Amino acid sequence: MEEFQIIDNCLMVKLPREVDHHRASYICEQADRYLLQENVHHVIFDFEDTRFMDSSGIGIIMGRYKKIACFGGKVYAIHTDRQIQRILTVSGLHNIVKILE
Repeated sequence: MEEFQIIDNCLMVKLPREVDHHRASYICEQADRYLLQENVHHVIFDFEDTRFMDSSGIGIIMGRYKKIACFGGKVYAIHTDRQIQRILTVSGLHNIVKILE
């Protein structure tokens, strides 16, 4: 289940077990609502429960990056396993998303 939480000035997005087309639009809508309504400077994607992510997951991250980067914000990824790290690297997202251990 997706969860959204504001911690300090960061939007924490806890991604579901499967990040696919079916969940992507909901995640984007909710994240964008927080970005617009709250005082958010950074976005943190938490992949702790995520076991699968397709190209729609890449789109989720890219879209939030484009919105937050306009205001000098950054995007972070936490709890990434080898598969998620590989997806972030192959897609080029590792250049714009800081992967935290």
